[in-house]
Amino acid sequence: MPREFSYQPKAVPRVETKLRRIVTDLPAPSTVPVLETLLRYELRAMQGQPPILWDHAEGFQIWDGAGNCWIDWSSGVLITNAGHSHPAVVDAIVKQAQSRLLASYMFPNVARAKFIERFANLLPEGHRRVFLLSTGSEAVECCIKLCRTYGMKVGGRSKHIIVSFDKAFHGRTLGSQQAGGIPALKDWIVNVDPGFVQVPFPDGYRTPDASFEFFTRYLADHGVEANNVAGVMLETYQGGTGAFAPKAYMQSLREWCTGHKALLVCDEVQAGFGRTGTMWGFEHYGIVPDLSSWGKGITSSLPLAAVAGRPDVMDLHPPGSMSSTHTGSPVCAAAALASLDAIVNEGLVANARHMGELLHGRLHALKLRFPRIGHVAGKGLVAGVLIVKPGGKEPDGDLAWDIVARCVEKGIMMFAPVGLGGGTVKINPPLCITEEAMLEALGAFEEAVAEVVNR
Repeated sequence: MPREFSYQPKAVPRVETKLRRIVTDLPAPSTVPVLETLLRYELRAMQGQPPILWDHAEGFQIWDGAGNCWIDWSSGVLITNAGHSHPAVVDAIVKQAQSRLLASYMFPNVARAKFIERFANLLPEGHRRVFLLSTGSEAVECCIKLCRTYGMKVGGRSKHIIVSFDKAFHGRTLGSQQAGGIPALKDWIVNVDPGFVQVPFPDGYRTPDASFEFFTRYLADHGVEANNVAGVMLETYQGGTGAFAPKAYMQSLREWCTGHKALLVCDEVQAGFGRTGTMWGFEHYGIVPDLSSWGKGITSSLPLAAVAGRPDVMDLHPPGSMSSTHTGSPVCAAAALASLDAIVNEGLVANARHMGELLHGRLHALKLRFPRIGHVAGKGLVAGVLIVKPGGKEPDGDLAWDIVARCVEKGIMMFAPVGLGGGTVKINPPLCITEEAMLEALGAFEEAVAEVVNR
């Protein structure tokens, strides 16, 4: 589960390789005053990550300013798809800032137009209306609004139900947490909207029945009338585990949504922009959703998000009725265009696919050695390693945390475990990671697992 840190430096073994360097206690003593300033003034909820003070980052490496260097297996939090501080992204940000246009609200700007055109033309035909926002949660909220607006248009006010999946994470705002499938995150809401319904996600592990018949049966058993469903929303892969649904399941869901005039929404905030070894995560399913939400890796740097989808759905609201203060920020849009061009022109989608084959092959082999790894999921450069207690599927958040902490001490940067019970160790390197770096990081990860499990 999430941990709180005192930021007292800890003596750790020194590491000195071509790509990793740990030469101080951790956190580095010289960084502690800044860490303590944050601890003193920031809200408690901001604690919980390994206490490393990031100084600068390039490509797939991160430095702390005290001479320590990590291979990055976090991408921030799946942000830096093109790599940290990609030269083209940095240049685009600087150039746009120097143009003396930093904000324009909804007033048109060239950077926004260029990015939207490039993005839309890479999306599937019929899915090319785009709305830029600031965060993934905001994009999810927009999708909920569009689903319910569409539902009322085609079926009246009774057609308002949003179906999503258990264990899902769609954000931290009111609507996105109601669509999410983690009950503990909803306690503060108190009066949860009954129009949000979660069904079991067909991961084949915690939900062994991954048939589409289970989806329809579950709705019927819980009194949900199919014709009252306005939209079905799911993460293209579940952020808490890395799990994908079966392809046949998703194709049946696509047909079901069409047949019941419900919108299918793919939350691509984590999956998009090459992360899974295809440009868009939903390509693995051979489908096109009605709406999609985007964020994180969209710029490889600055805050930007998007909703894309069918023009008839995206245009349901009249001019001026949907907006965001920083929609299409020219600086963020310039960064997004540069990042997208880098991902496409530098073959980073193919690299994610090839490095993913190496990553997942080694992780599945590691699972055979250590039963405390209950399951491995994901595609491309996203992997979820589910750590469980002996003899079952109950998540072991403490052991997962110990693995992450040991990796950081070995020079592999990872964020805190996620998912059910904090039991999933997520692996998400920048898409530019090399085979040399991947092999070195995998070796360190395997050492960390062995040391923690066997102690």
